[in-house]
Amino acid sequence: MFSLASWRYNLKYNTEKVQQPEFGKMINGQGMGLVSKLRYGICTMSFNGCEVIAVHNALVYLGQPKELKDIAFYMERFRLLMGFFGCNVFTLGLALKHFGAICPRISSTDGTEAFIVTFWTKKPFLSSIHTVFCVNTPGGIKVYNRYNNVDTTYLCKDVEEIAGKRPPIAIYKIK
Repeated sequence: MFSLASWRYNLKYNTEKVQQPEFGKMINGQGMGLVSKLRYGICTMSFNGCEVIAVHNALVYLGQPKELKDIAFYMERFRLLMGFFGCNVFTLGLALKHFGAICPRISSTDGTEAFIVTFWTKKPFLSSIHTVFCVNTPGGIKVYNRYNNVDTTYLCKDVEEIAGKRPPIAIYKIK
């Protein structure tokens, strides 16, 4: 297993070798642009950085932006299998709290203005998971970083359209 030294390696790499995404801006399309080159765990964020990006987008939404490299550095402690499978989604609340946002885990998005949701991309336990930041709008749910290779937001009618017919793994209310 990687040690604290790998966390430091990734922070150094993300600080010195890669240009940072524009500070204070929402991120879409983790497989595109500057964000795709940043490291998290043993991979680049284009592969496994969706939880880091969801926390980043939530903090931007709250008006408390932090550098993406700093969020990734903190969240390295929650990575699964050296970061190959991203982050333990049940620790996203801890990461948000660390950066000054108290965001409880909830079971429904009813009445929630903004939230982070994690879901299976296909069959549970036989596929990957994906985590996105969402904002309820009068026209539907605006989803940030919905797809790896699309740099715009998506508008979905409900959480089922985001997660498919599978129940979400975790939902965090952003307040």
